[in-house]
Amino acid sequence: MTQHMNGRAHIVVIGNEKGGSGKSTTAMHLMVSLLRMGRTVAALDLDLRQRSLGRYIENRRATVEEDGHPLPVPTLAEVAVSDCPDPETAAAENHAHIEGLVEDLSGRHDVVVIDTPGNETALSRSGHSFADTLITPLNDSFVDLDVLAKVDRETLSIAGPSHYAQMVWEQKMERARRDGGSVDWIVMRNRLSSLDARNKREMERLIGELARRIGFRTVPGFGERVIYRELFHRGLTLMDLRDLAGDVSLSMSHLAARQEVRALVEAVRLP
Repeated sequence: MTQHMNGRAHIVVIGNEKGGSGKSTTAMHLMVSLLRMGRTVAALDLDLRQRSLGRYIENRRATVEEDGHPLPVPTLAEVAVSDCPDPETAAAENHAHIEGLVEDLSGRHDVVVIDTPGNETALSRSGHSFADTLITPLNDSFVDLDVLAKVDRETLSIAGPSHYAQMVWEQKMERARRDGGSVDWIVMRNRLSSLDARNKREMERLIGELARRIGFRTVPGFGERVIYRELFHRGLTLMDLRDLAGDVSLSMSHLAARQEVRALVEAVRLP
């Protein structure tokens, strides 16, 4: 079991305040890749309405039980929320609960992955404040760029940071105050092939400028591949397909997608 020198797990938060960016797919593929590398991995799903990551892991457990495939499964911790009617008290209680879960899981795992809701909530803010690494999957379009910045539609220049970028900065400060830690923010550009050449160049320019201004680094993400969606109902990932050779044939597209996942794992730069 490989852990931080201080005995604390590495915390990876998957965050984006826009739905449909691929947060749960990113989280699951990252976790299974790490499990297959011999790491111990736990998950927290803070998106209590959708529970996409939680259902993904439950589907995986069902596949293991029903089909007998010996697949590695991450630990899924149950998140309970406060029923206090006062919002501030409820937020404080929820934050304390998440802090306790993170501390407990950190003592028993190498990596803890936290999936957050696709909208701003106190729960999401709390989750972000524990990140060692924050991964923001971003569909490569000007619509989705609004997550990071306000862009002038006429001049295609950056008018200022978005609410989400501001929230990330605030949680970076919260993390620094709490334990002196820092957050490595990665913006993962998904579905690159869906843009024409001119738009792609403009996105490249804007994201590069934003990276310098608000402090993140960019990595290539996942392409627009049907296979990512098809695997969800069985709780599978591309990293499992070799084990299921009788069920799924590996195409060139699958192999290219597996390389996308490996590139993301390397980009996280885990200890």
